Amino acid sequence: MKKSIKNGIIAGLIFGLLDIIPMFFMERFADRNSAIIGAFINRFAIGLFIFTVNFPINGWLRGIIVGLLLSLSDAIITKAYLPILGMGIIGGLVIGIIQSKNR
Repeated sequence: MKKSIKNGIIAGLIFGLLDIIPMFFMERFADRNSAIIGAFINRFAIGLFIFTVNFPINGWLRGIIVGLLLSLSDAIITKAYLPILGMGIIGGLVIGIIQSKNR
């Protein structure tokens, strides 16, 4: 397995888990299991894509762009723009910085 794919899977798993932990303590979801699974998949994809896409830009900027683009649809559907976009952008930025230092 390529190092970038392996690191992307690890980053996605960590980001996904960190993002869903607070959701277990929230009670406002109509379909809690679907919300948790959807959030995990979204955050996992952010971590995986930051490590595997090859945009010719700095890692931190790649992280912001990937985090924003993948979080945007969930934010629009739920109308929870600030928490979803904020976490996607911040998580993408952190993962992008880590990715650029691992090259």
